[in-house]
Amino acid sequence: MEKKRLLYVTQEMDPYLVISEVGTVVKRLAPYINDNGLEVRVLMPRFGVINERRNRLHEVVRLSGINIIIDDNDYPLIIKVASLPGARIQVYFLDNEEFFKRKAVFQDDEEKEFADNADRMVFFCKATLETVKKFGWHPHIIHCHGWMTSLIPVYMKTQFAKDPVFAQTKMVYSIYNSTFEGKLNKNFLKIALIGEDVKEKDLSVFKDLTNDALTLGGVQYADAVVQGSADMPGLAALKKAIGKKPFLAYQEEDNLLQNYADFYKMLLQ
Repeated sequence: MEKKRLLYVTQEMDPYLVISEVGTVVKRLAPYINDNGLEVRVLMPRFGVINERRNRLHEVVRLSGINIIIDDNDYPLIIKVASLPGARIQVYFLDNEEFFKRKAVFQDDEEKEFADNADRMVFFCKATLETVKKFGWHPHIIHCHGWMTSLIPVYMKTQFAKDPVFAQTKMVYSIYNSTFEGKLNKNFLKIALIGEDVKEKDLSVFKDLTNDALTLGGVQYADAVVQGSADMPGLAALKKAIGKKPFLAYQEEDNLLQNYADFYKMLLQ
């Protein structure tokens, strides 16, 4: 029987980049889940702090060549890949010179958030779904980790809702504690619009432009929710958004791997 397919979309992953618990959680999950019933791939940004030579990244020419449109501007998407050390898992890195070449992740040398973090996020979320369409590898589950992935669930429920590539896909979103302060640039709500099926009202949940607002947006449009951090930000609003959706509470170290595996199994039944 063919394995079901799970795609982790994350803003970080050990050993390539770790700036929060997100990176360590995804690194623990991916090999275990891949060895226990599901075929796993990982997609993340190719931030400039990731050493390509040391991590053996190379361009996937057959997948590159897509242009991602943001605010009427075209940005070339370059797709690179590496094999996760010690596991039979391909990790794909989405790259663009303007957004990811800099030797920093979300902040400049003075610890100020980059003014174009909104553009970088929109690029990554759009590029993720376009890359999956080119894979010829239809995921049964997409599990998003980190605020930078929070537009993917809304895009899946709007612009990509009728795409046959995602016809059987369940969207899972993990809640983590804040990894950025302040707000995204106010142009976010404009540039996040894509195609004809994403309306301003679809993005209203994101209007505060904060980490909590992005988390709430990801939860609202997801099919299932996981509590990735011990404490949930904006607890009352999140509980309302979660409602009766399948929900996996925070897992301690000892039970984390098997309980995630069981959660995925339940979603696929």
